[in-house]
Parts: sequence; C-alpha cells; structure tokens
Amino acid sequence: MEVYADHAATTPVKQAVIEKMMEIYATHFGNPSSIHSKGRDARRYLDEARRTVAKTFNAKPNEVIFTSGATESNNLAIKGIAYDQMNKGQHIITTKIEHHSVLHVFEQLEKEGFDVTYLNVDKSGMVDLEQLRRAITEETILVSIMFVNNEIGTVQPMYDIDEIMAQSNAYFHVDAVQAVGHLDIDFQEFHIDAMSITAHKFGGPKGVGALLLKTQTPLKFQQLGGEQEAKRRAGTENLAQIVGLAEALQISNQHRDEHNIHLMNLKNLFLVTLQERSVPFELNGSMIDTTGHIVNLYLPFIDVETMLTLLDLSNIYVSSGSACTAGTTTPSHVLQAMYGDDDRAKHSIRFSFNEQTTEQEIKYIAMEIHKIYHKFKEEA
Repeated sequence: MEVYADHAATTPVKQAVIEKMMEIYATHFGNPSSIHSKGRDARRYLDEARRTVAKTFNAKPNEVIFTSGATESNNLAIKGIAYDQMNKGQHIITTKIEHHSVLHVFEQLEKEGFDVTYLNVDKSGMVDLEQLRRAITEETILVSIMFVNNEIGTVQPMYDIDEIMAQSNAYFHVDAVQAVGHLDIDFQEFHIDAMSITAHKFGGPKGVGALLLKTQTPLKFQQLGGEQEAKRRAGTENLAQIVGLAEALQISNQHRDEHNIHLMNLKNLFLVTLQERSVPFELNGSMIDTTGHIVNLYLPFIDVETMLTLLDLSNIYVSSGSACTAGTTTPSHVLQAMYGDDDRAKHSIRFSFNEQTTEQEIKYIAMEIHKIYHKFKEEA
C-alpha cells in the first residue's frame, strides 16, 4: 500500500482544478492587461476568480491581491505595513511558532532597527494572550499571528485575539494557510487587516496565492513595474493558476463540515490504534483546539531521520515539520517553543491527511510504526 500523509506540506491538485486550468491555457491565454478582445476575455476570468475569493471570505473584490503564494503574501503584508507605519512606531509582535516566511521577515526587520516581541506559547501551542495584551503599546504598529499552526494543527483563539486587537491601533496580519478548507473565516467579522493564503494547501496549484487586504490598510508595496493588481503588485497575473486557486477554494468549502468530522475520526483512530498496539508516543499539541488534518507525534524510541526513511521504504510519505525546512537537521522551532526541549523535536513526526484519506490507510501507518517500534525494541 502507498499512503501520502503529508498534506500539510502540499496537496494533490484536484482533477476539476486541472481541467479548469487547462481550459485557460488552451483558450483564454490573453494578457488580462491587454485591451483587445483576447485580453478582455482573460480579464473576465481574472475578475471572476477575484470575486470568488472575495465571496469565500466575505471580503470585497478590491481587497484581494493575487501573489505567487503564502511566502510572498506574508512578506508583502509584514514588510508593507511595517515600512509604511515606521514613522508612527517601530514595535512589532509575532509568536515563536510562526512559519519561517513570517519569522524570518521579523528577524530581518529586527536587524533593521524594529523592536520585536516574540510571544510565548504553552505546551498545546496556544499563544499567551496575557503576554500579547501586555506587549501592545502605543508604539506597536503590527501584530502577526497564524490561524492554524502548520506543524501541530493548533487553532489559535482568534476571537480572543481579535478582542485584544480591537482595543489597539496596531494592524493585524494573519497567516491563514492551514485554516482554509477547515475553518470558516469571515474577513469582515474579524479585525484582520491582512490575511495570507496559498492554493497548494487546499487542492490547487503551487506558485499562486493571495493576500487579502482591508480597503483602508496602508501598505508600502514591494514589487514594482506594472500597474497590475490595482498598482499593488506588479507583474502579469498568472491567470491559469489564479483560476485554479479560485476553483480549488470553492471545492474545499463543499462538504467542509463532513470532511472535518472525517478527519477528526481519522485522528482519533490513529491514536487509538497506536495505543492498542502499545506503541509509546505522545501527542504534540492539542486534541481540543485543533484541526483534524494534522497529527504531530513524539516517538521517543526513534530519531526523525531514521523514522522518515523507514516509513518511506514502506511507501508512507510524511515529514518532520514544515516542508520549507526540509533537508535541514535543525530541530523544529515550534516544538522547541512549546517544550523547550531539542530532544523532543528530534523524535517527532508530522502526519497530515485530507478528506480522501481512508481508515485502511491510517491502520496501515499504525501497523508499520508498530513494526518499526518492535524492531528497535528487539535490538535494544
């Protein structure tokens, strides 16, 4: 059996999305900025995709900026707001468990003279709300907190954070990459000024994403050249992939509640099956404030590299954490922040599923982990 269990890293492109994209490549290939009929035809599809994204999140079409993905969206939002507002203050806030496309930007801004507060999290990966409340001052211009953590699946208490942000003048950016398709996100309901998404996390193509930006949010734009995206992000729009993003977004919200129930059932089945087989493990994160698609396990009997290799030999494809740190031996900064323990991070594996994952596949993964455990137990 072959099991792909690394959906938090990237998801297979859905067939309906591929068909929609191929239609654009074959027939609607004009430049959306051209004024001739082929250009106007392409513009129609671009505008429709923008409306689809806006409607999904209860945003306005002019609040959607198409980008190359979450990394660009995060960079654009954080740098754009920080540089625009730096004359009003240079204090910015994020958490210790953000994706590196957020953390590395804050680290760079810190080198440039910005004062950065990195919020702590507890052992479930939940942000310290009191620390956030105390940290915000009149000098704070930006707060960036991810909705769902990409390594452990913890969902941040966004309503509580929103109440705190509503009492400040700081702008609020949210990395919502892992939340799309799992949670209902109302861009107008929350005091979110900027929000990042990327298509390949919910059945769309790689290389395309979006930044949702509230109408009155100031931003110093980073990419100059043309007047695309209402002069906010220069460069010819990647029309086929943008249409693919919109199509995948629509599909991801169909039967979302049923899919979430299925994923939580799979998560429970996975943990129970490992327990029944007497495999020693601990869950990294929470079983309450979480999505069902990510399960991060501490397996004390084996190191990450060995486990990944042995699972791969059994045709089970998983990861140790963020795909953006693949190939490095650096322990997960997320688990370090949660537990203060490098050793735990060196023995933890992330499994991530989607609505197509079956109970049979889950049981197969548990069975192979059981085999590996007993092999190492016998050799010990």
